[in-house]
Amino acid sequence: MKVRFEERPALHGARIGIATLDAELSLNALDLPMIEALLDRLGQWAEDPDLVCVLLRGAGPKAFCAGGDVRRLAQACRERPGEVPPLAARFFADEYRLDYRLHTYPKPLLCWAHGFVMGGGMGLLQGARVRIVTPGSRLAMPEIGIGLFPDVGGSWFLSRLPGRLGLFLGLTATQLNAADALDLGLADRCLRDDQLDELLHGLVQINWREQSARQLNSLLQALALDARDALPEPQLAPRRAAIDALLDVADLPGAWHALVSRQGDADPLLAKGADTLAAGCPLTAHLVWEQLRRGRYRSLAEVFRMEYAMSLNCCRHPEFAEGVRARLIDKDQRPKWHWPEVDEVPQAAVDAHFLPTWQGAHPLADLL
Repeated sequence: MKVRFEERPALHGARIGIATLDAELSLNALDLPMIEALLDRLGQWAEDPDLVCVLLRGAGPKAFCAGGDVRRLAQACRERPGEVPPLAARFFADEYRLDYRLHTYPKPLLCWAHGFVMGGGMGLLQGARVRIVTPGSRLAMPEIGIGLFPDVGGSWFLSRLPGRLGLFLGLTATQLNAADALDLGLADRCLRDDQLDELLHGLVQINWREQSARQLNSLLQALALDARDALPEPQLAPRRAAIDALLDVADLPGAWHALVSRQGDADPLLAKGADTLAAGCPLTAHLVWEQLRRGRYRSLAEVFRMEYAMSLNCCRHPEFAEGVRARLIDKDQRPKWHWPEVDEVPQAAVDAHFLPTWQGAHPLADLL
């Protein structure tokens, strides 16, 4: 099992649940059995009156979770071109159901997001009630490189970032540090890596039967105060005005060309983002623009239902399988995109990604 579960006794018969992603060699990338195990145990803990708090973390020093197991998904897509593989239909339904459960969990749920937090890892982190990063955390949505799109609720949390920062992050896969995450409301606390044991010790000392929210907040405040000197310098706040001006455009091709024009820029963050986008998938860029436009005013449940249709349609089209092949399987870094030029992607192809691929009720219709 690639997820470990344990329960620690707290005061007055209460218990703390700890779920640890335990696939260190793959940087704790989520596969279907891990997702289903988390869904099952979180459901059990939600119904247990003595299980009062949950902590979600990742094994190893490098990553909380570096994304989903897209290699297996891409292989299934290559075996059934033009179709939605059964694995994809089940994987995305369960992953989004898990993310939604985290967002709506009835008990305090803390996420310790150290190291790399990417793609599917961001979906887990953003659903937690208390989102903890560390000085070495690196948060990103890197789907532009593999022909997918920033899913797992990206339409929700990226579209609600200030100015054009959500669009910038979706198009460039720029990595956020802990200070950026706090500034943008994508994290709640920054603690040092060596404070995890202290956090766990504090959780079991809380009296969860009386004013527990105040006690938990006081614990987190004290730990964050002790860690404040370890917080890195922010990267995005000083560049906010420049990014907003750069992406003050009318359409996605305009955004693409504006960003790509900054290749070789004196600002290394902008130059790197421009390089990433230039090598990225033009169809994905169009999907990013459209998902943020549509997701801004939708409910969380509606966002996950929209993204489910998008994900299955990505599996039907060739870009996703080709992107994963080039980046993660053959690693030649030379994807052959079906639409290699951003100005040539048909709007009809973009719109088609938002249409259902199933008959009858939406598979996520029960998300309220």
